[in-house]
Amino acid sequence: MSPAKGDESMIIVMKPDAVTGDVDNVVERLAEIGAEAHVSVGQVQTVVGAIGDRETIQQLPWEAFAGVERAVPVLKPYKFVSRDFHPDDTVIDVGGVPMGGGHFAAIAGPCAVESRDQLFTAAEAVHKAGAKILRGDAFKPRTSPYSFQGLEEEGLQYLSEAREEFGMPFVAEVLDPRDVDLVASYADLIRVGTRNMANFTLLSELGRQPKPVLLKRGFTATIEEWLNAAEYIYKEGNHRVILCERGIRTFETATRNTLDISAVPVVKGLSHLPIIVDPSHSGGHRELVAPLTRTAVVAGADGFMVDVHHAPETALVDGAQAILPDEFSALMDQVRALASVMNLQL
Repeated sequence: MSPAKGDESMIIVMKPDAVTGDVDNVVERLAEIGAEAHVSVGQVQTVVGAIGDRETIQQLPWEAFAGVERAVPVLKPYKFVSRDFHPDDTVIDVGGVPMGGGHFAAIAGPCAVESRDQLFTAAEAVHKAGAKILRGDAFKPRTSPYSFQGLEEEGLQYLSEAREEFGMPFVAEVLDPRDVDLVASYADLIRVGTRNMANFTLLSELGRQPKPVLLKRGFTATIEEWLNAAEYIYKEGNHRVILCERGIRTFETATRNTLDISAVPVVKGLSHLPIIVDPSHSGGHRELVAPLTRTAVVAGADGFMVDVHHAPETALVDGAQAILPDEFSALMDQVRALASVMNLQL
């Protein structure tokens, strides 16, 4: 089926020797015909993404413009997160920690912030073992309304204190568009959980603020739906999006979810955005965390995020999947060895 009128984009690829004036001329011409222009500067070439009325964009002889090499229609429903638009890997800075483009980052900490002491015990351990980013949620979406829902702003304050104490940026989940400003005022990386991947109001709101966003795949979502969700954030102006494969729902009951490890190379081929893996929420059992993490490194992921708790049997959230600090330290030794083979910067 052909795209509906107004539902198409075009990638205008500039020549390697194109000058700034050539790019500006293309952008100005797009503005004159009422199309959006998004410029992506690569290592070798610059491309201009154009979104607007299909017939109006296509009727112009773009390849006759100075500095233009070719113009290619893009039929994918996601435009700007596609590798067609940005051929080079995107590298995203999270509080001084680079992710993507060969930069690998370990994210670790408790699933939920339960107390200051609990958080600091975990933060000290994962920092010593080599984690670069601290995880810990202050807002927890729970199946039961009577389960622990998180410490909310108090938890964010503890995370901020841990950041100062251990020099680790932190990631925290946001559940509601009304809380975006609050979480963004504390966190270095804002996470969208699996249940909210299709909360397009939330995604659009996150796209209008500058903090990087970690977008988890919905547990029933296809890869195309996942990338479309990322597009909601990107199109609003926030281009700092990191994808997280966290397992999908299948008929298998031996694991909490099924880690779709094939999503890593598939997404790498389709999108320029960094992608990490969450082996804790996919496997659901601590003995699976290490082998799934190792698999993710070899598959080409840009990082991983795991739950670490000093006393999993007392954890208020997801204790069965949390690994002990000593286990995380051993895992990091394995990850460093694999990262060396994969030529990753850890």
